[in-house]
Amino acid sequence: MSTPQVVVVTGASGGIGRAVARAFGRRGAHVGLLARGRAGLDGAVEDVERAGGRALALPTDVAEPAQVEAAATRVEEEFGPIDVWVNAAFSSVFATFWDVSAEEYARATQVTYLGFVNGTRSALTRMRPRDRGTIVQVGSALGFRSIPLQAVYCGAKHAINGFTSSVRTELLHEKSNVHITVAQMPGVNTPQFSWVLTKLPRHPQPVAPVYQPEVAARGVLYAADHPRRKQHWVGGSTVATITANKFAGPLLDRYLARTGFDSQQTDEPVGPDRPHNLWEPVDGEDGRDHGAHGIFDNKAHTHSVQLWLAHHPSVPLLAGAGLVAAVVGVVRSGRR
Repeated sequence: MSTPQVVVVTGASGGIGRAVARAFGRRGAHVGLLARGRAGLDGAVEDVERAGGRALALPTDVAEPAQVEAAATRVEEEFGPIDVWVNAAFSSVFATFWDVSAEEYARATQVTYLGFVNGTRSALTRMRPRDRGTIVQVGSALGFRSIPLQAVYCGAKHAINGFTSSVRTELLHEKSNVHITVAQMPGVNTPQFSWVLTKLPRHPQPVAPVYQPEVAARGVLYAADHPRRKQHWVGGSTVATITANKFAGPLLDRYLARTGFDSQQTDEPVGPDRPHNLWEPVDGEDGRDHGAHGIFDNKAHTHSVQLWLAHHPSVPLLAGAGLVAAVVGVVRSGRR
């Protein structure tokens, strides 16, 4: 009987992190759950254990390196050496840059960027001496193609890409068997759009097409299983966004300046007293577990053809070989 994987997931109380924790639970993994919200952590524990794994809830603010380090120590005391560390926690502000205060910008950056730095540091502190382990950063297509109203988030996701590339080269330099990779995400139906700090007149929404958190989780687990690739693109829109930005960035600037404000808002107005999670977890106020899904189930895709093909690379190769064989057969028949 194989030894269960020991996994740490930050941001495990909701959204992608919650779906990732549940997916590792289905593998029978022992999962350390890091997040601030107590109700969400309790729900994540139930998810993991119902799926077949073991779970340890560790209330943690990832912006605080001492708290992250203490959580990592506690996981190894309870479960043993950490095999996989997934950084998924984040916070943000939906607003034009000039409407975001210096304090708000700093806080969101500390969670979304430095939270990944802190998690990576604690993971490497344990993995490097053992010369094994994998770190998966939950990135975003917005780490390549920035959009309006999300300067805080886009800036942090760009920073994560640069930081991770630097760390990867340092691990390569010392010929380490520790791997670090990034799973780049599309728009995902998570609760963040209902609890993020927003200064917009209408309710925030993800940029279409929108995928369910389980699609993102499948991408993260695949990245954990195949960490030698430096990046994994999840969803056709991620591929399209990153590719289009590479070849037509200035055109996208003008297009997003025209469309990016309305496309990120529903028709529902937002009140000035809407609760948000920038400083404190929302479930600490209402005591409610918000789960993995947001409010956009009716428009979110449960599968991604691109992701399936990326996870089955032999299929397009076989299809291509079949097409070539068919063309050759037609040509030969014509000659006869």
